[in-house]
Amino acid sequence: MIPRRAALGLLAAPAFAQGFPERAVRYVVPFTPAGLTDIMARIIAQRLQEVWQRPVVVENRPGGNALIGADAVAKAAPDGHTLLAITLTHAVNVSLFPQAPYNLMRDLAPISVLGSLPLLVVVNANSPARSLNDLVALSRTRVMNAGSSGNGSPPHLSSGNGSPPHLGIELFRAGAGAGGNITHVPYRGGAPSVTDLVAGNLDFMVSNLPECISQVQAGRLRALATTGEARHRSLPDVPTVREAGMPSLTMTNWTAMLAPAATPASVLRAIEEATLRVAREPDTTHRIIEAGFDLEAKPAEASRAFMEAEVTRWGALVREAGIRPDA
Repeated sequence: MIPRRAALGLLAAPAFAQGFPERAVRYVVPFTPAGLTDIMARIIAQRLQEVWQRPVVVENRPGGNALIGADAVAKAAPDGHTLLAITLTHAVNVSLFPQAPYNLMRDLAPISVLGSLPLLVVVNANSPARSLNDLVALSRTRVMNAGSSGNGSPPHLSSGNGSPPHLGIELFRAGAGAGGNITHVPYRGGAPSVTDLVAGNLDFMVSNLPECISQVQAGRLRALATTGEARHRSLPDVPTVREAGMPSLTMTNWTAMLAPAATPASVLRAIEEATLRVAREPDTTHRIIEAGFDLEAKPAEASRAFMEAEVTRWGALVREAGIRPDA
């Protein structure tokens, strides 16, 4: 019997036959270390390094609403040795920053949408809202402050604008018919926004699940609904927004791998094949799930279709809600 690691090496042989990779591969994460995008990138990079027998170095290049790192990869040599990790943020940026120095779908080629995770509609444990319907009713009768965590924008921008949690607030506003009763309060990260919700300084959040789940489990916050298609394994008693009567709030944050669009097709296929293979390994899948993600591992063609649909969906919301990066 061929040992598992040896077998994986044999499976990866086509990539070596094409002469790829010839040297270290740089995997750019346009966010700070230890965030979800960074965690996923490091899980995949570690296994690709073992399979390719070349260094796969994760490089954090945050800033500019995640535009800086993405632009660097879009303009990198198109030889497969520079890869990019993106999230839902980049699909939103297409409409939020129409003058961006790169074009997401033209200048970058999707390799795989790797994983996704839902958001949670959460309130303080002392809130009178005990269900999503309660929150809807309250939002129609009083002014409410809704906090969101941001995308690492530069200091002169309100960093929560256009982030996945902000998009969730706008979907809730529209679904609830709350109009101007909801005031969006942007923060520069998940921790300060959750801290203010626990302290009672906010009325609710549509929060990235990992940012708030410990406070939910500790009883300091109450989860009213999850925005995924199915209930989350960590909170099986929390209904989905569809079950709670607001299917329009169904959404996920997600992360994907891309490469410069002019990369030769043979190299793109080699990266895709190796990435899908390692992501679907039981050990890797377990690590991805432990990090809070649902495994997607979409092939390149399906990833492109998915991303195009996300660009369209969130572009419409940016226009309808009048979301701007600086207001």
